[in-house]
Amino acid sequence: MRIGVYPGTFDPLHHGHSDVIARSLRVLDQIIVAVAPNPRKAPMFDLAERVDMAKIATKDFGRVEVEPFEGLLVQYVRQRGAHAIIRGLRAVSDFEHEFQMALLNRKLDQGIETVFLMASEEYSYLTSSMVKEVASVGGPLHDFVHPEVADRLRQRFIGCR
Repeated sequence: MRIGVYPGTFDPLHHGHSDVIARSLRVLDQIIVAVAPNPRKAPMFDLAERVDMAKIATKDFGRVEVEPFEGLLVQYVRQRGAHAIIRGLRAVSDFEHEFQMALLNRKLDQGIETVFLMASEEYSYLTSSMVKEVASVGGPLHDFVHPEVADRLRQRFIGCR
């Protein structure tokens, strides 16, 4: 079985992420969405909330697991018996950082491949920060996130006012 790990902060997981997951399932048998704490990004939602929202957003996929992870990514990938790290690329600006991370991960474990998937054109502009910005001013979210995730975003911003 070919297993891939799709790591990220996912604050929240949006349609661009879901698209990468769906397309990854075309070439891999199973995807593990690994939600990272990443305090450097100061996420709006805590780790448990982000895991829960990612489970909601991926519940209809099949062959997808969602769980939190901490520590070194290649150790987690090895521990889970996976063979690939999945990374989505929106623009050329993403590539440099992702390329460096892929090289570092290869140096740490040559048995793990990084698979880059270009964002679908319809989601190439989308970031979690943009989704939160739209939510913060009460904008429509249906084109960006799962409806239940949109509800959570609205609730969070109502609570902040």
